Amino acid sequence: MTFTKKDIRKRYLAKRVALTDAEAIRLNEALLQQCRALPLRDPKVAHLFLPIAEKKEVDTYPLATWLRQRFPGIKLVISRSYLATGNMLHYVWDEKTQLVLNAYGIPEPESGRIVEPKEIDLVFVPMLAFDALGHRIGYGKGMYDAFLRQCREDVQKIGLSLFEPLQEPVQDVYEGDVPMNIVATPARLYFFKD
Repeated sequence: MTFTKKDIRKRYLAKRVALTDAEAIRLNEALLQQCRALPLRDPKVAHLFLPIAEKKEVDTYPLATWLRQRFPGIKLVISRSYLATGNMLHYVWDEKTQLVLNAYGIPEPESGRIVEPKEIDLVFVPMLAFDALGHRIGYGKGMYDAFLRQCREDVQKIGLSLFEPLQEPVQDVYEGDVPMNIVATPARLYFFKD
């Protein structure tokens, strides 16, 4: 049976929300261990997403702490999303950054220094699911795909997933979908075209 992105999105969001707090903590801790083994290219500017708590997204706060320790001087960047237009603005995330929850529960910077996509070396990408070819399924707005197309060609794109890949390839891949270079899961790292 073939599933569309919409079907997969619904199924994996329900699967993630159904995780107990203990399961979510265990999966996030294992995922962080995998991230520590990533072959990162000494990034100077790394883009992270902050989790929507009610959707039990990957907890990236410990990853941010590790990145700051592993790469002293790294500049971490987070986005503010404008869902009406599909645009994202990217801001430096440091100790002065004031975070506010948007209407969808996403922690976002209230203001700060804007960073252009071409300045970014590494992007950690949220996902609900992915297939064995590196195609990701997000929430369906296409905002991350648009953002990744604005980045340099050599930007390292790493998806973060609490689940292993789909058994079947995603059928309704669009021309604008940007595949990942690597996906980290709690069990292992998956490498795709670089």
